[in-house]
Amino acid sequence: MGRAEKPLDPQEGPVQRFAHELRELRRAAGSPTYREMARRAGYSAPTLSGAAAGERLPSLPVALAYVEACDGSRQEWEPRWHALAGELSAQPVTDAEDEPAPYRGLARFGTEDGALFFGRDQLVEDLVGLVGKHRFVAVVGASGSGKSSLMRAGLVPALRGLGERDGRPAAIRICTPGASPLRTHGELLEPVEGETDTLLVVDQFEEVFTLCQDPGERTQFIDGLLHSRAEAHGSRLRVVIAVRADFYGRCADHHALVDALNAASLLVGPMSPEQVREAIVKPAAAGRLVVERALTARIVSDVAREPGALPLMSHALLELWRRRRARTLTMEAYGAIGGVQGAVAHTAEEVFAGFTAEQTELARALLLRLITPGDEAPDTRRPAERAELVRSEESAAVLEALVRARLVTVDGTGVDLTHEALITAWPRLRGWVEADRERLRLQRRLTEAAKEWEQLDRDPGALYRGARLLAARDAFLGPDGPASDLTPLEREFLMTSIRTGRFVQPALVALRRFVRSRWWLVTRIGLVLGVVLWTLWFLDRDHP
Repeated sequence: MGRAEKPLDPQEGPVQRFAHELRELRRAAGSPTYREMARRAGYSAPTLSGAAAGERLPSLPVALAYVEACDGSRQEWEPRWHALAGELSAQPVTDAEDEPAPYRGLARFGTEDGALFFGRDQLVEDLVGLVGKHRFVAVVGASGSGKSSLMRAGLVPALRGLGERDGRPAAIRICTPGASPLRTHGELLEPVEGETDTLLVVDQFEEVFTLCQDPGERTQFIDGLLHSRAEAHGSRLRVVIAVRADFYGRCADHHALVDALNAASLLVGPMSPEQVREAIVKPAAAGRLVVERALTARIVSDVAREPGALPLMSHALLELWRRRRARTLTMEAYGAIGGVQGAVAHTAEEVFAGFTAEQTELARALLLRLITPGDEAPDTRRPAERAELVRSEESAAVLEALVRARLVTVDGTGVDLTHEALITAWPRLRGWVEADRERLRLQRRLTEAAKEWEQLDRDPGALYRGARLLAARDAFLGPDGPASDLTPLEREFLMTSIRTGRFVQPALVALRRFVRSRWWLVTRIGLVLGVVLWTLWFLDRDHP
């Protein structure tokens, strides 16, 4: 007789109940030993014993082999297994929050995530080499190629691990340009006492084109990166920028930047199958997890050499981790979440399924404010202040739900989409952007104009007039007043522009009509004759 199995409580959970039923089937078959079952089933005795241990749901082939070794009905047990697998896949593991996830989802890797960053060893080595040889280095790649993670979880830990003689910087600073790069980050370009060698990492460099609307400030910021005042004071400032490939051409507008890019650039391409496999399996191993071989092969097939697929894969892996069976990431869960391409939409739609109609509209307005529609370029995310997005308890609850689902991130008072991949991978959001594209462009301009008006102490000269006022009025003013998705400042700016235009516009219209009429011609002729007659009179008076 073999060693007695540990007792099981079928009330403890669905996996334990399934294992208990398997044991009951074996008992009804006369309690054959697992060695006897192994000879019949073609699986080892420990594998069959583990199927009824109650620690995790066995794979379908193992479960059916167990059933057939006990003379059970395959037609009866296969639907039972699928029903249980679907139940487990639909519900995240309850203890997920008590254990750190080995995957980052849509979020980029941080400087503290180096131990979980795999598949980019050669790129990290190449980048460290470039930084050691050049003062200015550019990392270029498609959205979703992993540029931010490469710099934060690859480059920064690698440089910190160097000795001082090998090129380790005395200080490392990281920033994203934002709407006002010079005002916000200008101090990072200044010399700091005691720091003789500083590395400045500028992530999402394309924001100098998408968010900064002041060409003068943009130029000064770029000049500061290329020619820092720190070096004039005996300090060394090295700069690494990450820029999206579709904005690489915009860099040609700045001649000195062209020279710097030609001197030292690193192109980030899609991962090879071997690199994708590393990125899947090694974080799992670090978290003492198992990834089913068929699942690994499927994800590698779906992702390898696909540009921009890394955040989608990372999100799918995070969802698989949340739906793991004990310590195993399963193919069944992968199918339940829609695979790499469907995982983001699956997560987002799960959140929206819990929203009321009012909350759905609030979420729509909130998410659209976090997007800048492209003008002959891809759409990009747009960071916004929390105060711009949250104006009620209901909108605060909506934002919190989006943050919990990792669709949106909050950093201090700033809010941002977790990744631009969300815009293209989620059909509902993509549809909203397409439907409101022109209105979104007008709203972005209105937002910036209202902020500028506020900064200029509400100077009347900064108000909308003419064609801009008419376009904004048509887009955002309805029978019940300004649109509900405008902020208080935007509403005030728009209504003040309209009220001012009611006094100024009629006068301008009357002036234009007068200029176009024949009376304007008569008036001009009269003025010319008057000047001529006055001149003749003046000359005649001086020369009698």
